[in-house]
Amino acid sequence: MTTHAERPCALETQHLTIRFGGLTAVSDLNLAVPHGSIVGLIGPNGAGKTTAFNIITGFYRPTEGKVLFYGEDITGRLPHLVCKTGISRTFQNIRLFSNETVLQNVMIGCHVRQKSEWWMAPLMLPLFNREEKAIRERSYHLLESIGLLPYANEISNSLPYGAQRRLEIARALATEPRFLLLDEPAAGMNPQESLELMGFIRALRKEYDLTILLIEHDMKVVMGVCEYIWVLDYGVLIAEGGPQAIQSNPKVIEAYLGEEVTADA
Repeated sequence: MTTHAERPCALETQHLTIRFGGLTAVSDLNLAVPHGSIVGLIGPNGAGKTTAFNIITGFYRPTEGKVLFYGEDITGRLPHLVCKTGISRTFQNIRLFSNETVLQNVMIGCHVRQKSEWWMAPLMLPLFNREEKAIRERSYHLLESIGLLPYANEISNSLPYGAQRRLEIARALATEPRFLLLDEPAAGMNPQESLELMGFIRALRKEYDLTILLIEHDMKVVMGVCEYIWVLDYGVLIAEGGPQAIQSNPKVIEAYLGEEVTADA
């Protein structure tokens, strides 16, 4: 069996640092995410987890360090160009196009790969028509694969919360990523929904040949689905390792897991 360290590296951050004025939000962060893995980035609120996601996906430019994707330096690349390289993400706060239908939300994601130009639309040129048909068919397939096909023509903000989370993931998948970043996918879910989410994430990896990095506060989800975990505290990496090692790490328990351990006691 191939171990975490033996698999080729999909995403790597090298000495990643970002400062906002006098505040260092992320300091000297080194991650190496193996191809095909499901891994986690955890820590208390304000630890710098979403900031790290924002650097990786081009929303922030780091003060120091590099982001490598399959060996290619993508540091500071604009978000839409990062997306085109094969990295997609969801957000901590759901960011759907709330007045559009479920189908339209997924189709918008597909347009990242569109070859026809915007000006072809009013002219109804053959290339545009062919692509729109293919995008619609792909969007229906994505909705079917994640169980949202019955909602295709519903307005997205009318969906139950858990379904909106899945829709945001479907829209991310529509960009045809190789690497998926999930920012608190279990937020707001009840225990049963969180349990189903773990199976859903594993199924996504298999069906779409994905590497997945997630931020999550639900430790049952993190420990249940992640093969390897990094722990941030005040922007500094304080621990990394497999789920068992992280659960028993004194620094992690003191900085973050103390509440979880107490709650489960």
